[in-house]
Amino acid sequence: MNGVVDAFVVIGAVVAVGYLVGRAGVLGPAATQVLSRAAFFVASPALLFSTLARTDVAAVFSEGLVVTAVTSVLACLLYLPVGLLRRRPAGETAVGAMASGYVNAGNLGLPIATYALGNVTEAVPVLVFQLAVLTPFFTTVLGVLSERADGARPSLLRMVSAPLRNPIALATGAGIAVSATGLVPPAPLIAPIELISDLAVPGMLLAFGISLCGAKRPGAGDTAPLLATVLLLKCIVHPVLALLVGLLLGLQGHALLAVVVCAALPTAQNVFGYAVRFEQGEVLGRDAALSTTVVSVPVLFAVVAVLA
Repeated sequence: MNGVVDAFVVIGAVVAVGYLVGRAGVLGPAATQVLSRAAFFVASPALLFSTLARTDVAAVFSEGLVVTAVTSVLACLLYLPVGLLRRRPAGETAVGAMASGYVNAGNLGLPIATYALGNVTEAVPVLVFQLAVLTPFFTTVLGVLSERADGARPSLLRMVSAPLRNPIALATGAGIAVSATGLVPPAPLIAPIELISDLAVPGMLLAFGISLCGAKRPGAGDTAPLLATVLLLKCIVHPVLALLVGLLLGLQGHALLAVVVCAALPTAQNVFGYAVRFEQGEVLGRDAALSTTVVSVPVLFAVVAVLA
C-alpha cells in the first residue's frame, strides 16, 4: 500500500511545482509548449532509446505482455465509437483512444511495481509494449492528422514514411535493435543520452502542472461525455479486462495481481505531452491525465486489497 501512496505523492509534488511555476510566470506564456516540445523531440527519444537498449526484449515475452497488449488495444478501440458517433475531430478522438489504454507505467508504474508488487520487472512488459507499439503508432497518427489540420494533404508516400520522421519511432527502433543485437554502446555515447533522458518525465510533469493554471475544471464544456468515457474505460474497464484475460491465461496469485495493477494505472502524462506537441485534443488529454490519476487511487487500493 505504501508504494501506491509514495508514487502518487512524488508525481503530485512535481505537478504542484509546475503549477506554482506557471502561476509565477517565470517561464513565460509559451512554457507548456516549449517543455512539451523539448520532451518530445529531445528527452523522450533519449529515454526510449536508453530504456529499450538496456531491456532484454526476449525476456519480456510472457503472459504479462499478452495481457497488456490485448487489454490496452481493446481499451483504445472501445473509445473510437464514442468519438465517431459524437462527430469529434479525428485528432481529439486519437488522443481519447490513447488516454483510454495508455497507462502511466513510468513515473507511477515503476515505483508501484517496486514497493507494492516487490519487483520493478512487473511493469517492464507494459513499458516495452507502450514504448515499442502504442507510442510510435499514436504519435505517427497524430503527426499525419496534424499535417491535415494545417491544410496540407500529405501524399501516400509521406503518410507511409511518417514513422521515419518521428523521433519517438526512430528512437524506439534504435533501442530495440541495440537490445536484439546485444551491442553495448560505449560509455561516452550512452552517458549523455541517459543524462538527457532524465528530463523527459519531469519535463512533461512540469508542463502538465503549468497547463493547469487558469484551466477550467475537468470535463467542462463539450468534452464532458468524452472524459466520462475515458474515465470508465481507463479506471474500470481496462483493469476488469486485465483480470478476465489473466484468468483465461491461467494467471493467479501475484502474477494476476501484477497485470491488474498495471492495467489500473491512470492515463500517462505523455498523452497530454503528445496532444500539445501536435495541437490535437489538448483539453481532453490534460483532463484525462488529471482525472484518471485522482480516480485511480481508490481503484488501485481496491485491487491490491482484493487480489493481494
